[in-house]
Amino acid sequence: MSNTPPMTASPLTRAVLEIDEYASGLGWDQPARLFALVDTARLRTEQPSLADRLGLGEESGDSGLTPIEQDEIPAGKPLDEFLGTIAWPDAVVGCALTVERLMLPPSAEASVPEGLDEARLATWVAEHPDRREVRMTVAVLRDGARESALRLREKDTATEVLTGSDLVPGLAEALAATFAD
Repeated sequence: MSNTPPMTASPLTRAVLEIDEYASGLGWDQPARLFALVDTARLRTEQPSLADRLGLGEESGDSGLTPIEQDEIPAGKPLDEFLGTIAWPDAVVGCALTVERLMLPPSAEASVPEGLDEARLATWVAEHPDRREVRMTVAVLRDGARESALRLREKDTATEVLTGSDLVPGLAEALAATFAD
């Protein structure tokens, strides 16, 4: 089963779910992946050979966004530092990132031990009995539009993917900053 949304969904929602489906096909325990989002019609017009290699025939419509995976994110470099080094060319209308993280329910916040450094906090979260593994796909456009998809490892089916524009606001802000002048 595909989690590709109906054609009535926005181009950004379709792109986020396409990336989520791609990441799902790779399995879990994957590194973060960064994607440029380009206007499909413009890509076909300005770079027809690349559009052909990507399988973007005329039947794919003119109102969509095409995700193009970027080079691997450097291992060991904090994600926020890496995102701070990105500058996109004008042809890129947006970007998306898919990343896996451990999450705790809000009820666990009260039980966080005080004085933990970042490494010890990460260990504490990883060992917490209520932790959940989640894959987040977050996308932003230059015009400020945002979309996210969340997939829990324990409910790893296309019908269980949650979407919304404000699900991961911090990551969306970090991605939007890559377009700041």
